Amino acid sequence: MMPIKIRQPLPNEAAKMTNVILRSKQANGYGEAFMALCVEELSVTPERLKQRQYWVADEAGEVCGVTCLVTDKQTGSGEIHSFFVDPNHQRKGIGRLLWNTILARAKQQNLTRLHLDSDPAAVEFYQTLGFKIIGETPSGSIPGRVLPLMEYKLV
Repeated sequence: MMPIKIRQPLPNEAAKMTNVILRSKQANGYGEAFMALCVEELSVTPERLKQRQYWVADEAGEVCGVTCLVTDKQTGSGEIHSFFVDPNHQRKGIGRLLWNTILARAKQQNLTRLHLDSDPAAVEFYQTLGFKIIGETPSGSIPGRVLPLMEYKLV
């Protein structure tokens, strides 16, 4: 097994990143109709790669995890837009490596809090990282669906 590197993605890796994200999401038990509604919101596009801070987990040249942090300098907060590990690579510490990268960047940027809209299946994972549920937020893909809104305080 090769060591896993966390790095910034290459411009031509948007499709690979999207594939990891969609495979990870679907592994939570979602069917084709549900997934079709999520594709636009979850996809990594070349434009999004330019506008947002992404990192990938790389094992032997294969993208096996994706995360994205969007910062709001005015509020001193950051939103985690993507946090996904390929189902074939879960339980190998990749999520922790991605989290440590986000945490280091957030501290570097003097952010005071991080927040995210969690998939219900991921709440327990985020709680192990120190996130707390602070409310609910509407799904960006499924009308009428609400997601747990979670927060991590850095100070």
